[in-house]
Amino acid sequence: MSKSKKEKRQSLKGPRRLRMTRAGRLQSARATNWVAKQQGEKIVHSYRKWSGVDLLCAIAELRLLGVFVDQGYEAKVRRSVDDLAEYRRRKKGRLNAVDPQESATDCDGTFAYIADYTPGGVPFGVTWEDVGQPPPWEP
Repeated sequence: MSKSKKEKRQSLKGPRRLRMTRAGRLQSARATNWVAKQQGEKIVHSYRKWSGVDLLCAIAELRLLGVFVDQGYEAKVRRSVDDLAEYRRRKKGRLNAVDPQESATDCDGTFAYIADYTPGGVPFGVTWEDVGQPPPWEP
């Protein structure tokens, strides 16, 4: 027997618990007795992976389920998340910034703008004569 169109669409979206809202995840965890079945010390990571949420959300939801999560551990997680966000902001800023040395190599004494180089290594582009100005470093 083949699946209906609706069943096929839902199967492409992944497991149902990964598409649930917080209320749905909490209800599912309570119904399946998920917390009692977990063994080991990494319950936060296990819940994060099982439910498809980030660590801070996993901590909040586990507290709603009655699990004790150390305040120090939560502080470390928050600091880690903030550090990662800051790193990504800085990296994005570096990628978008124009390197002054790189822009200086786009010209030389002959060319105002070097478009590219031939396979032999000879530059070609717009010359200073075409622009009608002398190079900026010449008086």
